[in-house]
This record gives sequence, structure tokens and C-alpha cells, in this order.
Amino acid sequence: MSAEIVQLVEQAGPYLSAAVGAYGAQVFARAEDAAVGAATDATAGLGRRILQAVWHRQDEQGRATLASAVEDAAQEPDDADAAGALRQQIKRALREDEELRHELVELFAQLPQSSVVASGERSIASGSNSGVQITGDDAHVTR
Repeated sequence: MSAEIVQLVEQAGPYLSAAVGAYGAQVFARAEDAAVGAATDATAGLGRRILQAVWHRQDEQGRATLASAVEDAAQEPDDADAAGALRQQIKRALREDEELRHELVELFAQLPQSSVVASGERSIASGSNSGVQITGDDAHVTR
């Protein structure tokens, strides 16, 4: 299996999980329900676009298999096996369809390239900093 496919599926994982969590089996519906749309964010939206791109390139049997994997993942959101089965369906589709690989590469290329993560007690995250940021006990700043 190509490293590109593995990387795409790993990159898609959080988006797929968000989409399945937000939309469930309805992720393939053409019209987005306004209530569902308002409750979702960009992460779930991108996951939905990924799943729909795969869906539209499948034959009837491929669609049924993909829909089943999505339904299982939606019913068991904490089941790593269900999530893995869904990722396996995406891998299979990417192996079989070079245009789909290019389409997903383009989707990911449109994402913002920077992210900021704060992890741990008293950590601070900042996309940009125009001043002093302090965490800790008895800190003093003199200007």
C-alpha cells in the first residue's frame, strides 16, 4: 500500500469520526438538514465531504459496504474496530481510484496549515502573541 494512502487515511480519521458523530448514517444525504448543519463544525463538514466523495465513486455494492461501515461506526462511536472498518473502506477506495486520491489531497491542501495545541497543566496556546503570557505561581512582570 502506498504511503500516500496511509497518510491520507490517517489525516482523514478525525474528520470521518466527526462526520459520523454529527450526521450518522445520514452523512450521504444530498440536502443537509438545517438543524444538523447548525450543530456541526468545519471538521464534521470536511469529513462529510470526504465520505460523500468516496460514496459517489462506488458501485452499488461498494456503497452498501461503505454505508454499513458508517452505520456501525455511528452506532458504536467508542468502538475502535468499527472506526477501523470504516477507515479500511476508505483505504480500499483510495487504492482503486487515483482521481479520488487527488481529490482528497486537494481537500486537505485547502486546510489551514498551522494549528496550536496546549497540552498539560498550566499550558498556554497562542496562534499569535502580542504580549506577555504567564502561567505559574507568583509570577511578576515589570514593563
